[in-house]
Amino acid sequence: MQVYNVVKFKVKAGEEAAFLDAHRDGKAKWPGLEHGVIIKTGEQSFCLIGAWASQDAMVAARPAMIKTLDSFRSTLEDQGNGRGVTDAVSGAVVLAL
Repeated sequence: MQVYNVVKFKVKAGEEAAFLDAHRDGKAKWPGLEHGVIIKTGEQSFCLIGAWASQDAMVAARPAMIKTLDSFRSTLEDQGNGRGVTDAVSGAVVLAL
């Protein structure tokens, strides 16, 4: 069963290039990630969408994802309401379109 994760980011003004560079050139090739994209959703807002073979694969990759996050954490704004610098959700596919 395929699983997706979605992580929302708000990037500090002037830090967009550093944020994107932190994911380029294989820096976001986490073990078990089948496919990933970053989409721009607003002026300083982005979402990373990742496709994983399974929940276990995604969970196993969390240390590597956190290591990547730590490399660009300073480029992000706090999202408020106790979320910190990311707002992440994940789940199994229930309907393919």
